[in-house]
Amino acid sequence: MKIHELQPAPGSRQTRKRVGRGVGSGMGKTSTRGHKGQNARAGGGVRPGFEGGQNPLYRRLPKRGFHNPFRKEYAIVNLDQLNAFADGTEVTPELLIESGIIKNPQAGIKVLGDGELTVKLTVKANKFSKSAAEKINAAGGTAEVI
Repeated sequence: MKIHELQPAPGSRQTRKRVGRGVGSGMGKTSTRGHKGQNARAGGGVRPGFEGGQNPLYRRLPKRGFHNPFRKEYAIVNLDQLNAFADGTEVTPELLIESGIIKNPQAGIKVLGDGELTVKLTVKANKFSKSAAEKINAAGGTAEVI
């Protein structure tokens, strides 16, 4: 097979339906919408989930659970990610964003104790897990809550 013999798989490429381009096209006048009715009108049709007046699925199913509108989501940083910094660095939220470890600080930054810390750092974050604070102190650094 040569490059000029390449062809797409049969049926994988279809030409666009050009409606409203004259009687001879077979899709002129009503442009495949039929005569009158809700779906023939501009802006016609029903909203997503509408079932013709029948009680729709999203109302038939029982609702469960509770969504707390005041919940705070924290950006998570694990200890092994902090090994990327040099010894004696002061790790701040701005530095974490700048270095690409976190993209969005959300409600704040929480440091978790996953992995081992091998460098001495001063870490400033909104929250620390108990194990993370212990491991930072064990490595000779300090964990400061901001």
